[in-house]
Amino acid sequence: MRIKICGLTREEDVDVAVAAGADAIGFVFYPPSPRYVSPQRAAELVKRMPPFVDVVGLFVNEAPDVVRTICAALPINILQFHGDEDAEYCRQFDRPYLRAARVRPGLDLLEFARSFPDARGLLLDAFVEGYGGGGHIFDWTLIPPNLPGFLVLSGGLTATNVGAAIERVRPVAVDVSSGVEMSKGIKDHSKIAAFVAAVRKADESI
Repeated sequence: MRIKICGLTREEDVDVAVAAGADAIGFVFYPPSPRYVSPQRAAELVKRMPPFVDVVGLFVNEAPDVVRTICAALPINILQFHGDEDAEYCRQFDRPYLRAARVRPGLDLLEFARSFPDARGLLLDAFVEGYGGGGHIFDWTLIPPNLPGFLVLSGGLTATNVGAAIERVRPVAVDVSSGVEMSKGIKDHSKIAAFVAAVRKADESI
């Protein structure tokens, strides 16, 4: 079970996430977000990351030239798109990408997945006003059992509920942001450790 911790803005939070065993660190390049980091700031934080911990860049309806500029400046392993981007947009950067689905009743997840056949994975998040980091769980029963591709589960996950989420959904990875925070963009180091431990425990039991 892979673990991504998203929305990091401080050196000490990156250090703790890596030490706890995070497989990927996500940086938010969406200026309206309280977790936004500039490319220059992200470059400073990435320097603290050892080999084999992935760098994920999160974008929302960004101009392609901006995405390309950030990709040229940073060693981003995976792009993550949370807006209204279609498959043609997502694949133009020649990098693996995750496509986020903001899950709510009425969204046809099977059709959504078919629309992004070359996505590295489908990230399932709760629908909230705005984009991402709302700390809300969605109804996991809305996920079709035959949903194709690799699933990354997000949306309101914490050390308390991630075990049940893994048992119910069986994703390949989990993604957490608000569930390990003391405030938006500021991570709680004890929550990070507890979350990673809960994921590892759940992973061993399935």
